[in-house]
Amino acid sequence: MHRHGKILSKSGKLATHQVRALRATLEGMTELLPDPVIALPATPLADAVLDVVRPLESQSVFNHSVRSYLFARLVADRLAESDFDDDLLFAACVMHDIGVAPDGPHVERFEVEGADRAAGFLAKQGISAADADEVWQAIALHTSAGIAERRGPLCVLVRAGVSVDFGGPVGAEYLEAVTDEQGAAIHAAYPRLEMVRSLTDAIVAQAAKNPKNAPVPSVPADFLREREADGETRLERASRASRWGI
Repeated sequence: MHRHGKILSKSGKLATHQVRALRATLEGMTELLPDPVIALPATPLADAVLDVVRPLESQSVFNHSVRSYLFARLVADRLAESDFDDDLLFAACVMHDIGVAPDGPHVERFEVEGADRAAGFLAKQGISAADADEVWQAIALHTSAGIAERRGPLCVLVRAGVSVDFGGPVGAEYLEAVTDEQGAAIHAAYPRLEMVRSLTDAIVAQAAKNPKNAPVPSVPADFLREREADGETRLERASRASRWGI
């Protein structure tokens, strides 16, 4: 019999061959959907952030910044954390190393310089002062273990995402939030390209330009001292044995 244009069996159900065809169609549609593990926000703010950051950073540092967001989102899932704005998380993660961009003023430690640049950019995008300040804190504190974790979900997730991308040496607390399959998909989309070496190069170059860029104690000061003394930082050495490598 015919009902609503579909050929049904006597029981009123779709015939077996129709069920198979429908299942195949749905499976084909699913395969066309983007992998949610590597999907980026499709919002005007996210697009604007990418447009600003991509030309300023090396491909290696840019990939690290995007991976930090993807890892942060997985950490949020594991923690069942929902009290954050995904657009702000994306902006904070993707802009967290903009302080080492070659075009910057380079008159503050890179975390603060990056936070200032990000907050200024967000203000021009019409983001509220309160939201821009949240991003400022998340970027300025992303190297500050024990402090970022006390400043709310955005600070926690940005530091967690960055830490996971180092694979262990910076902090292994949230590594288990990422499966091997998820890690492989993220790295296939955004390869490492010797990120630890590339990022350290950029931090050391920025730190060497002005004493204010490397106050003691700070990550920039440590990196600058270790590079000058040994030609390599402890982080670079430790990263070779990390989950993702250097």
